[in-house]
Amino acid sequence: MFGKNKDTVPEKKKETFSESLSGMAAVFVSGLFIITFIVQAFEIPSGSMENTLLVGDHVFVDRLTPMSKASYVGPLMPYREIKRGDIIVFLHPTEPGMYVVKRVMGIPGDRIRLKDGVVYRNGEPLQEPYLHAHDRPTSPYRDDFPAIQAGPMDEVTSEWPMQMQAHLRNGELVVPPDSYFGMGDHRDVSLDSRYWGFIPRNNIVGRPLFIYWSFETPSDQYERKSAGERISFLGHIVIHFFDQTRWSRMFHLVH
Repeated sequence: MFGKNKDTVPEKKKETFSESLSGMAAVFVSGLFIITFIVQAFEIPSGSMENTLLVGDHVFVDRLTPMSKASYVGPLMPYREIKRGDIIVFLHPTEPGMYVVKRVMGIPGDRIRLKDGVVYRNGEPLQEPYLHAHDRPTSPYRDDFPAIQAGPMDEVTSEWPMQMQAHLRNGELVVPPDSYFGMGDHRDVSLDSRYWGFIPRNNIVGRPLFIYWSFETPSDQYERKSAGERISFLGHIVIHFFDQTRWSRMFHLVH
């Protein structure tokens, strides 16, 4: 008669189908919560934030910290106010469904004006080392806002000139409560608060954290909407993934 082998390892109980399904559901719900309420992936579609963010940069956006203190996440979440200089993702105030990325130049109560392309905030000129160099001819409205009235070629929304008048004080634009004044880092091409007005607090989605992937994308790629054009571009990415991915920008923090 043989005794029991003390070194025998008990057979591990196999996971049932229902347990496996429950595990997958938990992972799915957790992932859905993270991408819905904490971080979200966005792709930069235009050159208005060059050279801070380039067309084809893919960024993770922090949705949590800019949320309102009174939101459902409660007082224990790491909320902080939007600050001057923050880069934010938000829903366009005049084009529903369009996501936009700009830098906050003015918070509620700030006085904003431009002179010869230089931003003056509360009477002081700003030093902005992140700006893209000027590469377009001078534009009076763009570079001396709000002293110069917009012309027919300035792409200003029809409602903005009248709304702007209500917030002018001594030649400066005063940012109202629960609103922000945003501009792109490539000022020559950026359509921003100079052209369509203030950014409502409720429109802010979050702040870009870092670039997780960057691909050399044509600046007009996002104007190509047909299925054939999009499939062709996806094929281009597959073929040129290694030689047209901007590896030096990977995990680059967004400031």
